[in-house]
Amino acid sequence: MATGAVTPPPPPPAAGARRGVRARGILHRRLAASSMKDESVISTNGGNEEMVTDSLNVARGLSHPGLSSSLSNKASVVPTPLLPNEPSDLRFNRLRPSIDESKYKRLFDCYVAREAVIDEEYWIAAWLRAEDHFEGQSGNRYVESFKRKFASQEFHALKKRCSKQHGEKYICFVAVKNDDLRRTVLNSVVGTLDVCVRHPLHGEKFPEEPGRSSLHCRIYQPDQPKFGYLTNVCVAKYARRQGIASNMLLLAIDAARINGAENIYIHVHKDNLPAWRLYNQIGFKMVDQDGARHSSDLCLLTFGS
Repeated sequence: MATGAVTPPPPPPAAGARRGVRARGILHRRLAASSMKDESVISTNGGNEEMVTDSLNVARGLSHPGLSSSLSNKASVVPTPLLPNEPSDLRFNRLRPSIDESKYKRLFDCYVAREAVIDEEYWIAAWLRAEDHFEGQSGNRYVESFKRKFASQEFHALKKRCSKQHGEKYICFVAVKNDDLRRTVLNSVVGTLDVCVRHPLHGEKFPEEPGRSSLHCRIYQPDQPKFGYLTNVCVAKYARRQGIASNMLLLAIDAARINGAENIYIHVHKDNLPAWRLYNQIGFKMVDQDGARHSSDLCLLTFGS
């Protein structure tokens, strides 16, 4: 199961930031005078505390996205560099959507698992996956660039997959904090996973492993039962051990059933013991070794067969 703190990449450095101590002092005074600040702003609204945090608080590599920094940000639209010079209108100070905007949702403790509905949630889901993919490589001087490129590619691919109208039903789920505070999207999303519901392709018996090129033609078998396939299970490092992954999985299973899936599959690394325990607890069982192709590292599990 993937983990990692949500730390979207920082915007380009401000112009004039290297013009000496005096220039930096002027820049800081100007930023301090702006109406939008990077630090958490607590106000009162009908007895409820309101927390609004801009995106720079996590752009500096903080492990908890709810923490803030002492600097300020003048721009309300963060030019998040998905790729160098790539335009973006992602706004990480945007307030989280209402849970009523999602068709699928599952409430538990102080969280809600639901369908992602806005681009900023897709981006944070992609960044969680980038954090997990490059976990343990902090000593690599280029790792931040690698993560940024990975997240950008995953963000666009994820939106494309979820926009498909025929052949496949693809849904990105996110786990979001559910409380009375007015939180930004950035301070809300703590986990994500994807589910794909479709008919098997011609010649296909089980889902292919992630990253393995399919050897089957892209023609579906509509006379065969649909199946659901779960991928990209990620939970932010600071939010683990709170039942987030299990509730996202249960919601995804319910959504797959609603969309006609008979069996639900997921791949798990043979050495990922916490994931094994989680999937076994929910009810996943290993697919017969004679019936599915297993790599040396991944095993295919099924729910409902």
